[in-house]
Amino acid sequence: MMRPNYGYSRLLKKVALSALVLGLGSALPFAPAQAQLRVEVSGIGSSQIPIAIAGFTDEALTPQQVTAIIRDDLARSGYFRLIDAGVTISENSAVNFEEWKKRGAEALVVGSVQRLADGRFDVRYKLLDTVRGSTLSGFSVAALPTNTRVTAHKIADDIYEKLTGVRGAFSTRIAYVTKAGSEYRLEVADADGEGIRVALRSNEPIISPAWSQDGSKVAYVSFEEKKPVVWTQNLLTGERRKVANFKGSNSAPAWSPDGSKLAIALSRDGLTQIYTINADGTGLQRLTSSSSIDTEPQFSADGQSVYFLSDRSGGPQIYRMNANGGEAKRVTFNGSYNITPRISPDGRTLAYISRREGKFQLYALDLGSGQELKLSDTTKDESPSFSPNGRYIMYTTETGRRATLAVVSVDGKVKQTISVQAGDIREPTWGPYLK
Repeated sequence: MMRPNYGYSRLLKKVALSALVLGLGSALPFAPAQAQLRVEVSGIGSSQIPIAIAGFTDEALTPQQVTAIIRDDLARSGYFRLIDAGVTISENSAVNFEEWKKRGAEALVVGSVQRLADGRFDVRYKLLDTVRGSTLSGFSVAALPTNTRVTAHKIADDIYEKLTGVRGAFSTRIAYVTKAGSEYRLEVADADGEGIRVALRSNEPIISPAWSQDGSKVAYVSFEEKKPVVWTQNLLTGERRKVANFKGSNSAPAWSPDGSKLAIALSRDGLTQIYTINADGTGLQRLTSSSSIDTEPQFSADGQSVYFLSDRSGGPQIYRMNANGGEAKRVTFNGSYNITPRISPDGRTLAYISRREGKFQLYALDLGSGQELKLSDTTKDESPSFSPNGRYIMYTTETGRRATLAVVSVDGKVKQTISVQAGDIREPTWGPYLK
């Protein structure tokens, strides 16, 4: 007898599709996309750092204004209060620290841009502590014109880390699936929604994208062969590898921290169960052997455990077991319906979607204290994914019959919405720090 469908889980709804029409997927090594994302921010962090960002001298030479990108990054984080500098200051200029303190700035960013003979831009920056009258950080980067935006994100990352003590994530990437008309696209973008590239186009659904830990590959499920099949794809070359194409459903890929294997969910022997498989498609190993539906596996941060979803207690709940299988222990107890487990990079927090009073909302559980926190005020949330610094969670929500991305800080105070002009946007996954 088939177990009850989990209803709102897009994974199980899509896997249950019974009539699929063949549509060949085409892998593209980062083909540009025309649609751009729009980001809106609400809320602020528990405390904001007042900072002024002066214009970099000669930054008009670059394709994108460096300081505008830095300002947008810091403002989007919710942890900085931007003070209008109104002036241009190079990294070598004398600075009147008392004047900036009077204007309320505790930190000041200055810098310059110079065009090099080979066509690159020498971008130089300094972060100044106006209270102590000292230099906190600074560096220079010789950047290609196409890397101007990345350079600005790296400067914002450095500012964020030096002033908050937490590594910034502005220079990381996100991946997600969009649907416009009959076309599905797996897209990759900068964390701010800019620089969109199409990794895969298909006339059939693409679901469950997951980044490898080195950021070079994405695993996903494609329906292009009239059934769900797990693939991996090199994002630089576009090369694809079919990893799991067994009888029945092949779904829910999740990379191990060392990138050597994937945890997947297969129904090859009946009910969906958890397996691991090497990244090259060899070495299949079954982890669960239950009379329940076991799916949506996720490796723990240290790779020693696997979290997964199961209805073995009568309704969908999240469990944990050893990465080699064995006894499973229930993790979620609040609420009767908890799905889509995701683990923070430090292994301390579990994010998931919980249905309570008819609402599907994002929750976070402190695995040490057992304290639970509701992070969203929307009612149709899906697919949470932690930022690589663990400070934010990206997820999908539905507003006005349109699916959009949302980002919330782990304390629930800072919220962002990211929407695309045309079509739905689903299945987000936040990429790792690049090695």
